[in-house]
Amino acid sequence: MSTTYAPGSTLTVQDVADLIDHALLKPELTPAEVEASCRELAAAEIWSVCVRPSDVALALAAVEGHKTQVCTVIGFPHGTTSTAAKVAESKQALADGATELDMVLNIGRLRGGDVEAVTADIAAVVEVGHAAGAIVKVIFETALLDEEQKVAACRASQAAGADFVKTSTGFAGGGATLPDVRLMRASTDLPMQVKASGGVRDIETLLAMCAEGVTRIGTSSTEALLAGAREREAAGTLVVPEPGGEMAGADGQGY
Repeated sequence: MSTTYAPGSTLTVQDVADLIDHALLKPELTPAEVEASCRELAAAEIWSVCVRPSDVALALAAVEGHKTQVCTVIGFPHGTTSTAAKVAESKQALADGATELDMVLNIGRLRGGDVEAVTADIAAVVEVGHAAGAIVKVIFETALLDEEQKVAACRASQAAGADFVKTSTGFAGGGATLPDVRLMRASTDLPMQVKASGGVRDIETLLAMCAEGVTRIGTSSTEALLAGAREREAAGTLVVPEPGGEMAGADGQGY
């Protein structure tokens, strides 16, 4: 599991790399493009590559020999597939070598107030994932939810036994915001963790997210984040700020 960094903590470039789930989820990516990206990212020793379910086996072969894990998405991007379909998708992904599952909760059911159904949907995937020793993260799509619904999603995820709550898919507009991750951290109990996805494209934003208790970052801006981390490490300023700041340079849209 990922490390929580208190305000004032000095990070290394490797610490930053260990926060990153790099998203390779665009529908137009070819197998060759996914494979090449996975090899490059594994060489940077990031925590994981987050790939489409059909790319799990390919990604696993591409990261062989490196610490980088293979994560995939379940019920992506709308969360509206049946629970049975999510379970089947999870089993196949695990068989193909995924060690982390990022599932989209049923957004419409949540917005409709059926929290019991949402909880059961999450719990079914958690059961399959945990039986295989996998981490399960629950994607909310915060841009589509009001504050009460976000809190309900946190409580459902916790009740279902998930390991992380996650802000966004990156495909529905909006993305990770500091108020949202603050709310998610405040509405869940440890050891549950928080993943910020969508719009984290510079090191200042990543550090601001860490200050709010975020322990994983979903992004496609790994190169920029690591470059920023190297610059700050050299300057002695790769430090987690005090919480309550504003994000610099991110609009929250997409990965």
